[in-house]
Amino acid sequence: LASAICMDKDKSKAIFAHAGLPLANGKLMQRKDAAKAHPMPVPYVVKPNAQGSSVGVFIVREGANRPPEQLLDPDWTFGEEVLVEEFIDGKELTVAVMHDRGELAVTEIFVTSDGDWYDFDAKYAEGGSRHVVPADIPQTVADQLMRAAEAAHHALGCRGVTRADFRYDPKRDRIALLEVNNQPGMTPTSLVPEQAKKVGMSYD
Repeated sequence: LASAICMDKDKSKAIFAHAGLPLANGKLMQRKDAAKAHPMPVPYVVKPNAQGSSVGVFIVREGANRPPEQLLDPDWTFGEEVLVEEFIDGKELTVAVMHDRGELAVTEIFVTSDGDWYDFDAKYAEGGSRHVVPADIPQTVADQLMRAAEAAHHALGCRGVTRADFRYDPKRDRIALLEVNNQPGMTPTSLVPEQAKKVGMSYD
């Protein structure tokens, strides 16, 4: 059940809201309705409600005349429901949680590929991103992020290892929980093992 809820962004957000966790404002829409006109002021993000790895995600930035035309593509394969959320400028941060240990650390992710956000290529292409752990943020913010990640893990009923993704806007001192990954990457260079290493755990 926890895995199913994690893959449904809208249902996850409902649970996060009930738990009092900080979120980006947004709404669930049919993709063709989201394509008719801007569903909220720009900038905003459109993402499939039940996909992972940032596939089918679009950032609609200032100056865009209309929503992404890909939403009307007859070959669209990412489901009919999309989540439309305000775009929160700032830092891309992530926190791993181990069920019997709690949160590990906060990592900041910098995109080094040709794109300007943490898309599929930045996540999986060699050299697509750079990770800094612990993140260069105030300790009070790091503590807030780690508490939120652990609270989200338990609110969803997860076990084992999860990783919560956040945006942090230092100008407004605002954090927003985006989602919880219930099967995060577990290679030696993945985000969770990197954080585990920082707190003294070997990959084995």
